[in-house]
Amino acid sequence: MTPLRTTLTPAHLLLAIAVMAVWGSNFVVIKFALAHLPPLLLGALRFTAVFLPAAFFLKRPQASWANLAAYGVLIGAGQFGALFIALRADVTPGLASLIMQMQVFFTIGLSMWLTGERLQAVQVVALLLAVAGIAVILTHTGGSITLLGLGLLLIAALSWSGGNMVSRAAGKVDMLAYVVWSSLFAVPPLFALAFVFEGPTAMLNGVRDADAVTWAAVAWQAVGNAMFGYGVWGWMLARYPAASVAPLALLVPVFGMTASAIILGEPMQAWKLIAAALVMSGLALGILWPRIAQRFVQGEPV
Repeated sequence: MTPLRTTLTPAHLLLAIAVMAVWGSNFVVIKFALAHLPPLLLGALRFTAVFLPAAFFLKRPQASWANLAAYGVLIGAGQFGALFIALRADVTPGLASLIMQMQVFFTIGLSMWLTGERLQAVQVVALLLAVAGIAVILTHTGGSITLLGLGLLLIAALSWSGGNMVSRAAGKVDMLAYVVWSSLFAVPPLFALAFVFEGPTAMLNGVRDADAVTWAAVAWQAVGNAMFGYGVWGWMLARYPAASVAPLALLVPVFGMTASAIILGEPMQAWKLIAAALVMSGLALGILWPRIAQRFVQGEPV
């Protein structure tokens, strides 16, 4: 078996950064889609566009139907359902892109809960930094975020981490096909929730009032964010160690907050920058420390 390269080539690094730019700026794209579409309906349309017509061209991955269903419900109704509701009026896209990264700590926590592994001291410090950033945000709820918005985002991040655990249990599969086929199970609960909580009238009015920008935003959710993003990400992880690729995810909130500030005029107050610095420091420590520690053990330069 050919060993994985440890350093990304310049072309692959640029490709990975492009994925981070797509994922970060997508929070702004979602905001455009929500101008006409109710959030749960938007979620249902997003996952429908991911599944069709791609399912006709991609073979179902070697994962059980139960695994695909669990991932689809967690990522569909859990992550994106809660995220879209929050983005409608309870949080700015820039802050949303930052808070959603708490999924890293939720994933670590779920993994430890399942394996019985204990937190290391450095992980405690990383978590405290991130929690301090969330605490700063909590003291400034109002125009940029509400308590409801923060709660919804934490639910979305927890659902994302649950999806991470489910996809990990599926083993090594074609990630693009996995995302496409799991979307089949995201569509029914999202349409059902939209029908119950948003109502058929709001759903029909949203589709009727949607303009070209709205439909372009929906298409971007499927083609750009899901297919290009997850397809390239899975392709990169198959060629490089996770420790070489995962740290690039730190760029998502950078692109998210920058895009929101430039395109939507989201103000970047001092408190928001302090919160971002704390959360990002915690994320960086949590993601990078295992690699740094391994280098020290092996006696290699960091």
